[in-house]
This record gives sequence, C-alpha cells and structure tokens, in this order.
Amino acid sequence: MVSRMFRIETEVDRTRRDLLRSRLRDTNTAASPVLRALRGTPAAREAPLHVWVLDATGDLAGGLVGHTWATWLHVTYLWVDGRHRGSGLGSRLLTEAERIAREKRRCTAARVETWDFQAPDFYRRHGYEVVGTIPDYPPGITEFTLTKRLVTR
Repeated sequence: MVSRMFRIETEVDRTRRDLLRSRLRDTNTAASPVLRALRGTPAAREAPLHVWVLDATGDLAGGLVGHTWATWLHVTYLWVDGRHRGSGLGSRLLTEAERIAREKRRCTAARVETWDFQAPDFYRRHGYEVVGTIPDYPPGITEFTLTKRLVTR
C-alpha cells in the first residue's frame, strides 16, 4: 500500500479556481453525451444578459443581471428601487430579459432563485413554477428555485 501525503489549503486562489473549473468541465463533458454534444456550440458559452432601467435623472431605477447558457436564461439579480416598486418596472425588466433570451439567444427556459421574503409570488405571476425549496437557507428563510418554459412567438 502506498502512503500519500496531502496538504489542504483554504486561501482564495483564482488560478486554482479556473483550473478546477476547467477540469470539472472536462470531466463532466466526458461523462455526459448531452454536454459533449453542447461543447463547441454557441449555446455552450455563458453569455451575460443585463437589462437596466434609468429614471428621468439618469439614476438607476432597477436592473436585471443574468446570463444565458445551454438554451437557458438564468436570472441572478432583479432589483427595483423602492420608490418605483409597484410601477411595473420589475415586470418590464423580466419580460425584456426573457424576450432577448428567447428571440436573440434561442433560449427555451428560464430559472431563478429567490427567498421567501423577496419575490416568489412575483415570479409565479409571470409563469414560473417552483421546482425546489431549501428551508432554513439561511436559517429562518426559505429559498425557492423557479423555472419557466419560454414560448417562441
């Protein structure tokens, strides 16, 4: 039996992070025919998708930050300034992101994570369905994962 010595380190290291990401992608690609077929296609690239709303003075009134990958839109952040909540800006931001994802990037679905005190009902009103919940993440809060099929028009 061969004895092996290992050293565990915990510092933030972007070079190792990028190496790990690359190795994981290669391992996943080798293990999955779906990911293998995706490799090298335009859909394989994660592309940022940002939508902004500015008020009359040019200040940020709201925004959506996400990305598209493998025919999916992933909404990372959607925020509307408190002064403009209830005005429909959140709906306009989400609708525009979905339109770009569907029409320009050929996405067929969207996903988002949100906490129970944030916007699960907002996303449900926009056709999203809860596909997962994580209670107590963080303690006292429930996180929801919601998805929606994007219909081609």
